Amino acid sequence: MESTVSSDKGIGFAVVLSLLTLVGAAVMLGGPGQVAKAWGFALAMVAAMLAVVFTQLYW
Repeated sequence: MESTVSSDKGIGFAVVLSLLTLVGAAVMLGGPGQVAKAWGFALAMVAAMLAVVFTQLYW
C-alpha cells in the first residue's frame, strides 16, 4: 500500500537544519578556542543528522 504525503515539512526542516549546520561549521572554522570549535563541530553534526532524519520522516 502506497501512501502520499501532501506536506512539505520535511523540506522545511531540512532547509532550517542545513542552515544551522552551516552556522555550526562556521563556528568550527572561526571559533576563538578549541572548546568553541568543538561545540561548532557538535552543532554541525547534530543538525546535519537531524536534517536527514526529518527529511526521511516527513517526506
